[in-house]
Amino acid sequence: MNEGLFQFLAQERIIWGTPAPQAVRREIDILGARRALIVASTTMATRTNVVDDIKEALGETAVGVFTGCREHTPIDTVIDCVTAVRNAQADVIVTVGGGTPIDTVKAAILCLAEEIQNADALKDYRVIVNDDGSRTAPAVGPSSIRQIIVPTTLSGAEFSSLAGVSDPARGIKDGYFSRDSAGIAVILDSAVTVHTPEWLWLSTGIRAVDHAVETICSRSAQPLPDATAIHALKLFSSALPRTKEAPYDLDARQQCQLAVWLAAFGLGRVEYGASHGIGHQLGAIGGVSHGHTSCVLLPSVLRWNAAVNADQQETVSAAFERCGDAAADVIEEFIALVGQPGSLRDVGIKEGQLDVIAEGSLENMMVRSNPRPIIKASQIREILEMAW
Repeated sequence: MNEGLFQFLAQERIIWGTPAPQAVRREIDILGARRALIVASTTMATRTNVVDDIKEALGETAVGVFTGCREHTPIDTVIDCVTAVRNAQADVIVTVGGGTPIDTVKAAILCLAEEIQNADALKDYRVIVNDDGSRTAPAVGPSSIRQIIVPTTLSGAEFSSLAGVSDPARGIKDGYFSRDSAGIAVILDSAVTVHTPEWLWLSTGIRAVDHAVETICSRSAQPLPDATAIHALKLFSSALPRTKEAPYDLDARQQCQLAVWLAAFGLGRVEYGASHGIGHQLGAIGGVSHGHTSCVLLPSVLRWNAAVNADQQETVSAAFERCGDAAADVIEEFIALVGQPGSLRDVGIKEGQLDVIAEGSLENMMVRSNPRPIIKASQIREILEMAW
């Protein structure tokens, strides 16, 4: 008999269909919070009414807005966020945006729980990948401050306790885990997502597809994440192209948001593989956005892994109603259908960067848990050349 363990997130509520300002106000009241700091992407804070509408709904409870987050979450921006929380004397954080602000706040909550003051001290809490591929995650205590999340992309960061934080000095993106980093509530308001640039919306949709695919194809697959991932792919197969054809179709957008939730049941519970892992290095070295890393890597990773998980890959094809077709081809064609890049060259990666990306990827915990074992940089280079 197999043994297994499924760890639920420290997440109490998922709300959909309620306008974000009204839903945030209600969540603040449930928590009994008195001082809310809003952490938002610059676009949401300065080019839309989304943040202003939330501030108006919160009234005097809103004590400031922090917009200092940057893509790939450089470690210094986490400390800047921590400083803003402390200066505002906030007792709750309302996060509005995609994976960048969400991961910034996750790492900031870890800092607040452990009374971390600077970037060097934070580095001591990163997840370490050991020589045998196992992971060591330092213990983190409970946090008195939680976040309420209003996501505006399909990255899925709102359904995880793991934050990806870049260390520019090392050229590595590290993982940081804290149970209380997860959003205590997630508010899915499709109306706020119409402000998200099309390329970002669609590419993060592929990122969520990647979550579902690497969940199904994991070497440590579990029944509940498998079931939700399969349904997520079915929803995405119809709803994501609809949002490209009709950007203001709020029902299709909501279907995508619900698919993200379903796809994310594997996050932190089953072991992901090289698409996610190498993708972290594409971001750290080449500045490639999260969504685009999945677009250019997932088909090649599927092809490289097919020798060891062909049956699982057949499940992916079936979810797209493409039984008998190679999963790599199905995903590649779906990426093209929604107009996203299909090669490393398309996202600006230079051939001379491949060795550096391969070497750095060996330190990534998801690369080391790939279904087909990866123990040396030359294997990663094979995948990169396939994706080139």
